Amino acid sequence: SADSPSLQEHGLDFQRLLDASAYKEMFRQDMIRWGEEKRHADPGFFCRAAVEGALQPVWVVSDTRRLSDVEWFRDVYGDVVQTVRVEATEDTRKRRNWVFVTGVDDAESECGLDQGVAFDWVITNDGDKVALDEQLEMLLQSLHRIL
Repeated sequence: SADSPSLQEHGLDFQRLLDASAYKEMFRQDMIRWGEEKRHADPGFFCRAAVEGALQPVWVVSDTRRLSDVEWFRDVYGDVVQTVRVEATEDTRKRRNWVFVTGVDDAESECGLDQGVAFDWVITNDGDKVALDEQLEMLLQSLHRIL
């Protein structure tokens, strides 16, 4: 959040870190390093922060980055956890202005879930809105049946 101790500690502008600006890129490796230090000391640190105060019967935790995150949610919440991976081809990602950066895009924070996770759902997002909508509708129907 905007009042996060790490943001205050480092004097960072929360809103500018949310966009795809050069500002975010200047601090990205430092943020990754800080996050790794926190996870090393306490693997559930960020997972607990994500669910703190959550009272809704169903909620979505987006953008987990590591196997330890997935394992934490499965350990704490068991079979009700549904894992969803959204993928796009490298060509699609490049068309969306993604550029591979060594030391960032090959770090665990970016590719830690590329192996070792049996996802419940894999959604392809290569720019075909109809195909994406169909996949999401199937996911939503399945979740409604579980409820």
